[in-house]
Amino acid sequence: MRTFSRWLALAAWAAGATAYADDNDLQVWQFGNPDPNGVNAQVTANADFQAFARVMGAAITSVNLMPPETTGHSAWAVNAELSVVSMPDSILIPTESAQPSSVLIPSFHVRKGLPFSLELGGRIGWVEKSSQVVGTGELKWAANEGFTYLPDIGVRGHVTKLFGARDLSLTVLGLDFGVGKQFPLGGMVTLTPYGGLDLGFVGATTSRLDFDTSRTFEDTTENNSRAALENTAAYQKVSFGDNMNQRLYGGVRFIGGVLQLGAELSLTRTGSVAPDPDSEETVGVPAVFAFSTTLGLDF
Repeated sequence: MRTFSRWLALAAWAAGATAYADDNDLQVWQFGNPDPNGVNAQVTANADFQAFARVMGAAITSVNLMPPETTGHSAWAVNAELSVVSMPDSILIPTESAQPSSVLIPSFHVRKGLPFSLELGGRIGWVEKSSQVVGTGELKWAANEGFTYLPDIGVRGHVTKLFGARDLSLTVLGLDFGVGKQFPLGGMVTLTPYGGLDLGFVGATTSRLDFDTSRTFEDTTENNSRAALENTAAYQKVSFGDNMNQRLYGGVRFIGGVLQLGAELSLTRTGSVAPDPDSEETVGVPAVFAFSTTLGLDF
């Protein structure tokens, strides 16, 4: 009986921990009801959601921290990274607490060199003060690397997804073009400045959301299913093909022996959205600025 009580207490604790919301957890229903026939309908709700998706997509893909050259077919690189990402005040970021002006995204990044100048990588990150995790998978090909008088040129494809955001699915498909050049400083010490353009294609959907905050559990389980669905809706889908971000970045990497240090600045242009669905006029979405650093091992 005592063992059963302990398991019951543990289950209650786990349920309470799941229900708890951190400051930066997202609540996408805050954009309002997009259904024109719904209660307190918001004309700009779908546009606000689209602008948010483009900004959030830019935030979770605002880091590269590697030059276009690969690690080499038998080498590994393991890095701890930290990004400081600005969040525009003019775009609603529907967080649990007051909207932050910037967020920290610490991450862990592993890369493995492959034959034929290919490199496979993965990154796992966390949005501070939230239960949201960012996962990235990437494949890079160095079209040109290691020549004495020519720059290194690389192409990187990547997929990034946001996990742990309630009622929200957000994914970014990216294609990155980079250029850089490694300069030896003596012995096993090198310095590599680099830069590039990263095209991010943002896709986002939501679950059907309930905008009636006074609705009780009994209201949703009553026999009248039509009443249970009143004042509920999902936001218009944000399609990959129609929502492209353009990220310009530049950075420098230092390697001394197996120790690797780096820093990077990036600016992501997030395009524009149409606030009124019946108008062809669009409004620009503010750019997202980020500063990132890395510390790791290259071996």
